[in-house]
Amino acid sequence: MTIPQVDPEIIDFYTDTFDEATRLTATADGMLEMVRTQELLRRHLPPGPATILDVGGGPGTHARWLAADGYRVNLVDPVVKHVAQAAEAGLTAEVGDARSLTADDGSYDATLLLGPLYHLLDRADRDQALAEARRVTASGGLVAAAAINRYASLFEHTATTWLDRESVRGAVTDILATGVHEPGRKGFTAAYFHTAPELAEEMRAAGLRDVRVYAIEGPTWSLLKAAEQHTGEPVALDSPLFRAALAAARAAEPYPDLLAASSHLLATGRG
Repeated sequence: MTIPQVDPEIIDFYTDTFDEATRLTATADGMLEMVRTQELLRRHLPPGPATILDVGGGPGTHARWLAADGYRVNLVDPVVKHVAQAAEAGLTAEVGDARSLTADDGSYDATLLLGPLYHLLDRADRDQALAEARRVTASGGLVAAAAINRYASLFEHTATTWLDRESVRGAVTDILATGVHEPGRKGFTAAYFHTAPELAEEMRAAGLRDVRVYAIEGPTWSLLKAAEQHTGEPVALDSPLFRAALAAARAAEPYPDLLAASSHLLATGRG
């Protein structure tokens, strides 16, 4: 098998431009993503001390709480900085690519891809990453994959008012039409934005069964972003606004039409 290469733009973005280690703790919408990801995964994961492969696990943001929950977690990420940060936190981590995992067939009880699909613009690459996740997961085990929602940038840049800028409108319009944030475009790195039906179809195409797609942050996450953006004050987890946004995410789960309003999606399936 030819070992795939990660776009250098993506490596540079997470090494020099963006601090992934604070993404889920620095803002209210980030904290909402963390809280909801935790509750959704805890709903589906087998009990500890099951083994989990955290593919594209970054600096170990999720691996840390999973380890604290009693799971045996191994982390793989293509960014050397992230692997070093995870190792410093006491996690087992190695540099690797979601499309070419070194793990043996069926060697994990669950495999997580909470980041790789964001940055695989070609369908063939996403198919390969999901096929690898299924390969290394034991029969009947959980595969969970996150995606950025196709419509997230529309909500985000309205909340920040950046949609009032012509250059940002152009980028958002292109994402809505194609799902692609083109390489070299300012503001983010090369990325792919899924619709919920598309994410579910890709999971099923990888041979996963019992597929379900969840809205992680739910339909009101951008209100948290707008509140922080325009008041300059953080929204605390115990505030009425945060509690209401979390309640909205939970209440929206039975209604597929509301998937389109979330910032991120989480798909679960069984190998």
